[in-house]
Amino acid sequence: MPIGKLVASSLMASLFAISAAAAADIRERTIKVGIGLSADHPQGQSVTRFAEIVSQKSEGKIKVRLFAGGALGNDVTMISALQGGTQEMTIPDTSTLVGISGLKDFGLINLPFLFQNGQEADKLLDGPFGQKLMAKLPEKGLIGFGFWENGFRQVTNSRRPIAKAEDFAGLKLRVIQNPLFIETFRELGANAVPMPFTEVYTALETKTIDGQENPLATILASKFYEVQKYAVQSNHIYSVWAFLMSKRFWDRLTPDEQALIVEAANEAKDFERKTIRAFETTALDELKAKGLEISSLTEAETTKLRDKTKAVRDKFTEEFGQASATEMMSELEKIRSTKQ
Repeated sequence: MPIGKLVASSLMASLFAISAAAAADIRERTIKVGIGLSADHPQGQSVTRFAEIVSQKSEGKIKVRLFAGGALGNDVTMISALQGGTQEMTIPDTSTLVGISGLKDFGLINLPFLFQNGQEADKLLDGPFGQKLMAKLPEKGLIGFGFWENGFRQVTNSRRPIAKAEDFAGLKLRVIQNPLFIETFRELGANAVPMPFTEVYTALETKTIDGQENPLATILASKFYEVQKYAVQSNHIYSVWAFLMSKRFWDRLTPDEQALIVEAANEAKDFERKTIRAFETTALDELKAKGLEISSLTEAETTKLRDKTKAVRDKFTEEFGQASATEMMSELEKIRSTKQ
C-alpha cells in the first residue's frame, strides 16, 4: 500500500492499533520535533503529550524531544530539513506548504472568511478533502499526520484601536510569508510585511512594524501584549498547522513503529484541539487583564472586510486550483447542511 494511503487510512480508523507489549519490532530512536512557538503554548504542550504517548507505547524505546522557540529554525527552514532528512518532525502553518511545487491547494484553507467555526473546519480537514491534501505530501518528502488548530487570526497594533474596516489603512503589519496573506492586508489598506514568526516580537518591540496578526492563544503565549496596545477580533483567516514527519525518517521505521507513531499522532491531534480551544476561551480575559485594549467589529464592518477581500478570494481560488476549491466548498456546504 502506498505511504499516503497507509497514513490516511490509519488516521481515520487506527487500523494498526497496537499495544507496547505486542510491538515486536520497536527500536531505540530519537525524534526531534521543532516548533516556532514557546514550549508552554498549546502546540508545545501537545508535542509534549505526543512524546508521552510515544514513550508509553514504545516502552521508552522511542524518545521525542521538543525544540521550541525556533531553536531549529523557522517553518520554512524546518520543512526543508525534514525533506533533507536532518530533522524528524515539525508542525508548520499550512500556508508555508503553498510554496512547495504541487501543494498549492493547501492554501485554500486560508481563504479569507472561509470558516464559521473550528468544528466545521475539523470535519472538512479530517474528511476526504483533508485526506486528499495529506496524500500529496509523500512525493514531496513529507508524511502528514493530520491538522492541528491554530485558530481564527486577530490583528494587534501599537498605534490605534480598530473599530471599522478603514482603520486598517496605513498600518505596518507583519504577515506570514505567503502571497495570500500579503494581498489580503494590502486590500485592506495596510502595509503588509512578510516576516518569519521568530523575528516578530523584536520587530514589534523596536517599532519596525506597527502590529501583527495571529490567534489569541499565540498573542498571549508569545507575550505580544508587552509590545502592543490594541487588538481587534477580526476573525479574518482561520489557520491550522500540519503535523509532519520526514519521509526519509518514516521509511526507516519498521511497520510496528509506523503504526505506533500514527496512533500517537491521532491521540495528540485530539489533545491539541481540546487544549488550544480551552486556552482560547481564557486568553481574551487574560489579555485584557494584561492591558491589551480589545475591540470587536460590527456585522456591517465585517461585511465590509469580506467585500474588500473578495478579489483575494477570487484570485487565489483560481491560483490554488478551481477544481479543488469547488470540491472543498461542496464538502463544506454538505457539512453545514447536516448541522443540527
